[in-house]
Amino acid sequence: MARAGTRRREGATRYFEDFSTGETIELGSATFSEPEIIAFARQFDPQPFHTDPERAARSAFGGLVASGVHTLGAYTRLFVEQVLNHTPSMGSPGLEQIRWLKPVRAGDVLRARLVVLECRASSSRPDRGILRTRGELLDRDGEPVMTVESVNFVGRRPDGGR
Repeated sequence: MARAGTRRREGATRYFEDFSTGETIELGSATFSEPEIIAFARQFDPQPFHTDPERAARSAFGGLVASGVHTLGAYTRLFVEQVLNHTPSMGSPGLEQIRWLKPVRAGDVLRARLVVLECRASSSRPDRGILRTRGELLDRDGEPVMTVESVNFVGRRPDGGR
């Protein structure tokens, strides 16, 4: 993972102090295949426009589309692999404002990015900071197909930020 204009050592820990408001982090991409869309939906969101190509063709979508939960899961995996697994992550109180803006279809390759909206030191727990972020999945034209805002607790540098 590279921050805007900088490169990090692989596996290096990134503490709360290493994030900045306005920063954009590219997370990689996710590809959606028809078998994966159907398998995910059969287990977690068995609506016909996610599980049955023939019925999906007659739906409002005009064809098979990925579950919104599937797209959120794909984004989450990239966020965890590229950011959270390289921080002293302390959990999250939840997600906010999840928006599915465009259908995701078999063959789509979506690029993920994270925008840091706010960095705030915790007033009640000095060992952590609070990051408010917006995650985005973008289509090949750079248009968002999904956005989500979240809050994450990230450990502060043990040496007090020095």
